[in-house]
Amino acid sequence: MTAERDPWASQLRKGVLELAVLGLLADGPRYGSALVDELAGRPALAISPGTVYPLLARLAKGALVHTTWQESPVGPPRKYYALTDAGRTRLIDMAAAYRAVSHDLTDLLKDLPR
Repeated sequence: MTAERDPWASQLRKGVLELAVLGLLADGPRYGSALVDELAGRPALAISPGTVYPLLARLAKGALVHTTWQESPVGPPRKYYALTDAGRTRLIDMAAAYRAVSHDLTDLLKDLPR
């Protein structure tokens, strides 16, 4: 069963997308479609514009990111998202929690066939 059809896998993915987006923003400000493009190369984390923009809006509402408009070399200005100090703290906390869960699950499942 693929992640698109497995409700459990879908929920797992949704749970880590915020961490993935915050992780990308830790490297510097990005606009929404750039985040979509960067995550497209990681199939387990691929995200659609219909998912990324509501996620970014929630992050902005929670003061984890701030936005700025910048001119684009082609086309209209782009809305860039950047981590706030609170966003960086949240990223560090989320990454620590993810690593702890990942470590324990990897150990627990090590003898299962792949």
